[in-house]
Amino acid sequence: MAAERATTRRSLFARLLRWFLIAGLALLAALVLALILYRFVPVPSTLMLGRWLTLQPVERQWVPLAQISPNLIRAVIAAEDQRFCSHDGVDWVELNAVLEDEDGPSRGASTLTMQTAKNVFLWPGRSYVRKGLEIPLAMTIDVAWPKQRIIEIYLNVAEWGEGLYGAEAAAQRYFGKPASRLSATEAARLAGALPNPILRNPARPSRGLQSAAGRVQRRVGQMGPLGDCAVPG
Repeated sequence: MAAERATTRRSLFARLLRWFLIAGLALLAALVLALILYRFVPVPSTLMLGRWLTLQPVERQWVPLAQISPNLIRAVIAAEDQRFCSHDGVDWVELNAVLEDEDGPSRGASTLTMQTAKNVFLWPGRSYVRKGLEIPLAMTIDVAWPKQRIIEIYLNVAEWGEGLYGAEAAAQRYFGKPASRLSATEAARLAGALPNPILRNPARPSRGLQSAAGRVQRRVGQMGPLGDCAVPG
């Protein structure tokens, strides 16, 4: 009997292992297919999909990168990821600085590529599991997509208000103009609102948002041509 039970357990373990392997390969194949497909077609975020599934409204109009003002492209890079053009999807300098902080991590180290990975493939919220998945996903995305495609997707899925996604919808709601015509000041306000898009209104900026927008504009000036890899030629 003992031998039979041991054989049954081994058989069950083998079946579970086989199913886990099949599931893992299926997920990998789905990821590869999505990376190929999303290289060319408009991309939803997981937040958008969640709102659609729960019948909540979504305001988003996909536009190509050429129809987004270079002011906004540079402002978002300056605000969120100043080494975007030079890293491999992960800013190891910033990440190491956060990990070595003696007082514990007090700031994030997510690059625009990592945020794109989270927005498109993962779930919202903070957890070590999600962060652990973000890093290899971001490095894979950096290989699969050119920098301009990464920033194009980011600017079309970024949240700028309740149910409001993407640069075009944000520009139309807050400034009554297309994203292609955003001024440097308007772009800086939109970039400054990204850390807290639900509470920050770029059209009626609080003192805190005005201060954040000022910092963004100074960083754009200091950054110089470092963000040019993401600006269509």
